[in-house]
Amino acid sequence: MRRVPFLVGTVVLCLLLAPSPASGADGRSGLGDPYFPEDGNSGYDVAHYDVRIAYDPAHPDRLTGDTTVTARATDDLDRFNLDLTGFDVSAVTVDGRPAREVAREGDHELVVTPAQRLSAGSTFAVRVRYSGRPVGEGWHQLADGGADVAGEPHSATAWYPANDHPSDKATFSLTATVPEGWTAIGNGRPGPVTTDGAGHRTFRWHEDHPMVGYASTVAIDRFTVHTSVMKDGTPVITAYSPDALIDPDAEAQQTEILEFLASRFGPYPFSSAGAIAVTHRAGDGPVDLETQSRPTYDSGLFDVAMAHEIAHQWFGDSVSFTDWRDGCISECFAQYANWLWYEHQGDDIDRDYYVPVVAEHRDDHDFWSVPLYDPGPGRQLDKALYDRGQLMLHALRRTVGDDLFFTILRRWQRDHRYGNASWPQFEALAEKTAGQDLTGFFAAWAHGTTIPADKYLYPGTLGSATAGQ
Repeated sequence: MRRVPFLVGTVVLCLLLAPSPASGADGRSGLGDPYFPEDGNSGYDVAHYDVRIAYDPAHPDRLTGDTTVTARATDDLDRFNLDLTGFDVSAVTVDGRPAREVAREGDHELVVTPAQRLSAGSTFAVRVRYSGRPVGEGWHQLADGGADVAGEPHSATAWYPANDHPSDKATFSLTATVPEGWTAIGNGRPGPVTTDGAGHRTFRWHEDHPMVGYASTVAIDRFTVHTSVMKDGTPVITAYSPDALIDPDAEAQQTEILEFLASRFGPYPFSSAGAIAVTHRAGDGPVDLETQSRPTYDSGLFDVAMAHEIAHQWFGDSVSFTDWRDGCISECFAQYANWLWYEHQGDDIDRDYYVPVVAEHRDDHDFWSVPLYDPGPGRQLDKALYDRGQLMLHALRRTVGDDLFFTILRRWQRDHRYGNASWPQFEALAEKTAGQDLTGFFAAWAHGTTIPADKYLYPGTLGSATAGQ
């Protein structure tokens, strides 16, 4: 364990004078995720992040941060952990009082001992001031000299201290100060932009619905920003890097996709929408990601990317998975949204996509070898979720029929809106809603490692048209 230098003297004095604490729980590193056991931290639940940063693209090795994490203690805490990759930490306070001790464990753990125990059920605010070079896996340099954050699963800790596990969602405020001529884009709705008279502008963004850490973002560039509204009045804010393609038809299509998917999945879940189209520096990207309310795209807006990332606003962002075994409730649905969009444009999913893909891979054992639920450590986002997930969902649609299939999707969104849910919960909801025993279907499609039997490959009306394919 490496102590943060600024606190060493204070720590010694406080430990000599303070009484020995009574027995209590220490928040620990890791929530025991089967794939990432060290991700997140126990002992508390975050309610809100207030992230304040200053960044000058002329000095890419330095970001200055001042983040306040408001949380509720779920245990009595004599100490607790935050996840933060890199940076020099200059000060930590808990409820306004300097921490008794702050230390680093490993590459991404910040261990905080407050001046006094935090009681279970109490709300507390920990403020962390830090600076240095962003080194986490989600921080990217842009072609025009700016930077953005986009990555999964660990991008949040590249720029602010967090409880970095999808099961701990929180609302989010961003205040970003950048030089004149640059713009900072974030999640949610914009607040006032102010200038300091010394060559800097400060941008404010607020996401008022809970968000997983990897869906948070900041993008700093010389953006061109377009605004519009959806039919329901939701603002659509789209930002383009200087080298990104600005296509008015694609921008209009973005709104069409948002409204079309709302007709299939239920109301759009957030208070703003849009996109961040960036151009990454050579060798640093490309990255498309479902950053909440404002997906990030590399180079421009294209329908196949938009349908996928916009679908994530429902599947992955509003309803997030419980742990990393559950990636299918995010990626399988987002990938199927591409087929739904093409169907909306006049394509036939059975004829144009489903049947040819099954035929192409019928004898490809590797294609069927990774289960869609619990694919295994290191495979949490395996390509099987993308390639086979959409096949499974289309087969489910044909098994239960269109009306029940889309009823299942809308109830899933209604029942778990802004929360977390698991793939087994989806299976249970599908069975309950359809009034059918789907055990064999899901055993073959979601849990199996071989091609499903023909009765599951070609169910319902699909079977009558394609039997024997």
